[in-house]
Amino acid sequence: MAADQPSDDAFHVPRWIDAVGGFISRRKGLWVRIGNWETRLLSDELADVKVTQPVYVSGLARSGSTILLELLSEHEDAVTHRYKDYPPILTPFFWNWFLDRAPKRESAAAERTHRDGIMITPDSPEAFEEVLWMAFFPDLHDPTASSVLDERTGNAAFEAFYRDHIRKLLRVRGGRRYLSKGNYNVTRLEYLLKLFPDARFVLPVRDPAWHIASLMKQHALFCEGEQRNPLALRHMQRVGHFEFGLDRRPINAGDAAGVTEIAALWARGDEVEGWSRYWSHIHGYLADRLAANPRLREATLTVRFEDLCRSPHETIRAVLDHCRLPASDAFVDGLAAKVHFPTYYAPRFTPAEMEAIARWTGPTAERFGYAPERITNVR
Repeated sequence: MAADQPSDDAFHVPRWIDAVGGFISRRKGLWVRIGNWETRLLSDELADVKVTQPVYVSGLARSGSTILLELLSEHEDAVTHRYKDYPPILTPFFWNWFLDRAPKRESAAAERTHRDGIMITPDSPEAFEEVLWMAFFPDLHDPTASSVLDERTGNAAFEAFYRDHIRKLLRVRGGRRYLSKGNYNVTRLEYLLKLFPDARFVLPVRDPAWHIASLMKQHALFCEGEQRNPLALRHMQRVGHFEFGLDRRPINAGDAAGVTEIAALWARGDEVEGWSRYWSHIHGYLADRLAANPRLREATLTVRFEDLCRSPHETIRAVLDHCRLPASDAFVDGLAAKVHFPTYYAPRFTPAEMEAIARWTGPTAERFGYAPERITNVR
């Protein structure tokens, strides 16, 4: 962070987090070995800890994945990564042992960097799983290479480490069900299903016009924040968030030529067409895989953001039932009261931009129940 930036800047990264995060990022192999040593030391405590029916929330960024994570994390059985788990994500037991014994400071809830009304504390759930994936699959965020990991993928070292990591997190947090939010898991669902045949997937989707407006808003916000604060850019790269900002990288879901064109559109400043084609690229891939793989289709619940906001009680109940997380009506009512349409922005596309969005996203959007004539600037 620049010396003249205040500590309450939303993009402020404390110096110690930058230093420790950088040390771990540069020595991933060492920290993987320490993580494996941690597992061996805990072998007796972990003997009875099993990974059963893990829950994965995964969709393109700004689709509603964070609010779904927040809601599901309130279930008593759910265990997630939290903001306080970074930087030593790879050694959850050692780090949490230290945190439990370190002097406690009161942390008031603050709006997260996205300025989207979601308030967070160090104990709030967060998407840090990507750090694990990057330690074993170093090319995952190379847009020129396919990011698809499926049932043909095999990485024994990762699979053992990942399973043990989840077991340690379950042990540390005292829960029974692992809950993950990972936007990049959209191209890994079949690999995850291979690892955990009883996994449950929640796939949020959103009206393309509103979704693209939100993506564009966040990209502009993150570019401005990272220009003002260089440590924020390094932090995003280390934790594996390339959705927005100065190092924006599209996910390659198996169409290298299409991803190259998307990146070229963004480079030319054509944000609307670039995001529209990217929306169709990712969601088209997902629709194809769901259609082709009955096991994946049975394990996945698609949740339209609009349904969540218009009928929160019914939608949340359906999500909990799909995830096999039993809950009372009172619990569901409490969660439903927290859900509403965003009030801090609205899309303001020109007719020509709306025509481009409908043209590029329409056929794919129909596969998720969005009629092309209903893709609009307004609710």
